[in-house]
Amino acid sequence: MIFVTGGTGLVGAHLLFELTKAGKKVKALKRETSNLQQVVKTFSYYTDNAQQLFEQIEWVVGDILDYYSLEKIVAGVTEIYHCAAIVSFDSKERQTMISNNVEGTANLVNAAIENGVKKICHVSSIAALGKTQNSESVTEETNWVPSKKNSGYSESKFFSEAEIWRGMEEGLDAVIVNPSIIFGPANWENGSAKIFKTVWDGMKFYTKGVTGFVDVMDVVKPMIQLMDESSFERCKNQRYLLSAENWSYQNIFSQIADELNKPRPTIWANDFLMAFVWRAATIASWVTRKPSLITKEAATGRNQINNFDGSKITQTLDYSYTSISESIQKTCSFLLKDKK
Repeated sequence: MIFVTGGTGLVGAHLLFELTKAGKKVKALKRETSNLQQVVKTFSYYTDNAQQLFEQIEWVVGDILDYYSLEKIVAGVTEIYHCAAIVSFDSKERQTMISNNVEGTANLVNAAIENGVKKICHVSSIAALGKTQNSESVTEETNWVPSKKNSGYSESKFFSEAEIWRGMEEGLDAVIVNPSIIFGPANWENGSAKIFKTVWDGMKFYTKGVTGFVDVMDVVKPMIQLMDESSFERCKNQRYLLSAENWSYQNIFSQIADELNKPRPTIWANDFLMAFVWRAATIASWVTRKPSLITKEAATGRNQINNFDGSKITQTLDYSYTSISESIQKTCSFLLKDKK
């Protein structure tokens, strides 16, 4: 039995699709308020049998912060994919996010060890890796360094990943993947999918920063291959940075605009303008008592160059990434389909 957390998210939903398509027996965690229709919708992008595949999943209500219920849920499970995490760049949610992500991962590790789970795949992030100087590429060996400049999300992913490494020391076999920014169809109002919706609605500003991007299937498929019996023994207890290409935000926004037949953004949002925008958004948030449209953490560094080297997985599994251009085309086609 395979157990999946975070099954309603971008990575989790695509993972569930690939697992059910392969006929795997899957149990997935959900909250009482989880929107399972988003999972069905994700399946429908790739098959006409979405509902049939969805019904193969055994959904269990629970919370990774409730250790004792989690311990019962994990009983009988042979392998775990841990995709669940809170993602926020709002300073007001910083401590809650760090606490929840880290404690939830610690609980899952403890429940896995208690139940003798054979293996776990943890979805971390490039945010859990360090940074380099002079635009040198970040790799799996680039160490994260504590800093006041690190986002709350970065801290939460680093310390969550640390719980997985702790589990390895206590006898748990695991693999860790560290994806860069992931492209794929999801709830268009959240996460990286919101980039596409924002361009659709009309984006006037761009930044010149560079970072890594990867297609969602190039996260999910390597995860499954890493956990396969044919490769797990030689791949276990390692991390794998998953990133297909390094692109500038300007080029990303421009191609998305072209694919959606929308105007390209034409105004460069330099660091001064970004600082003004997040401050103005914060003030507006105070007045309206609604979440800020853009936060300091989200705005900071958008003009920096950060390159990532995702070649380890291609050498380990003889795997080839989808080009980011193709990933953009595919994701835009799904958004256009939804807009009809």
